[in-house]
Amino acid sequence: MSRIGLAVHRFRPDALELARAIARWAVEHECVAVIDEADALVIDAPEAHIGDISSTDVLVSIGGDGTMLRAVRALAGTPVPIIGVNLGLLGYLATVEQEAVVDALDAWKSGALGAQFDYDDRMLVEVALWSQGARLANLLALNEVVIEKKDAGHTVRLGVDIDKAPFTTYAADGLIIATPTGSTAYSMSARGPILSPRLRALLVTPVSPHMLFDRSMVLDPSETIRVEVLGHRSVSVAIDGALVHTLSPGDVIEIKAAEEVARFVRFEESRFHQILKTKFGLSDR
Repeated sequence: MSRIGLAVHRFRPDALELARAIARWAVEHECVAVIDEADALVIDAPEAHIGDISSTDVLVSIGGDGTMLRAVRALAGTPVPIIGVNLGLLGYLATVEQEAVVDALDAWKSGALGAQFDYDDRMLVEVALWSQGARLANLLALNEVVIEKKDAGHTVRLGVDIDKAPFTTYAADGLIIATPTGSTAYSMSARGPILSPRLRALLVTPVSPHMLFDRSMVLDPSETIRVEVLGHRSVSVAIDGALVHTLSPGDVIEIKAAEEVARFVRFEESRFHQILKTKFGLSDR
């Protein structure tokens, strides 16, 4: 019996109603709908079971790209395929529209991989936080790691090594280390390049740098980036938009490509440049 996980935008009534409809669909098709305790408090679906969504056969994310990021974070590297249902504006990650959800579930349940649907594996980065030689946390990111100033009106100093070789010290508002998937998020707003999500690469983009070198760099995924907090100011560390820690001077962050991937279910050929074209209203000529 297939287990279908649900991750939902908890503040959208249409997302909650769709989650309840999917839970009913699961029962009708001899599947089990699984939700975590936090979503269970708002969905109110008697057909759904409270459990571990990382142990499901597929996870349906209902909301938008933000909900997709939360779903990836909840899976913590487990390669459960994710069907992203978009209820907002055009999304980069959530590509199934609300009216197509039932068809998508039918295709996943009864169709064949490579015919009715396919998998789109996206690179993750592994993030290790260190303080006084002790590892504080080891986390995964789909979009980006942001190391940023805590206090308005001040820059921070961040010493960067690449593959154990000193590179430079950034004097900036912050530093973004992004994946190709994350190149269209915060890095793009900081004037970083847009990368195809089919690539495996590490993108380093400074935020408002106070120095002559203000360019982004695209690194090979085999390279490891080490960032040390210098000077006397602390920094905030956010992963995929969620604040995870505050680091003090002398603390270190190490970022490298992860072995794990985020796995999305695609039901039609996905052309990234066509999503960009629609997103930005680009003309044919």
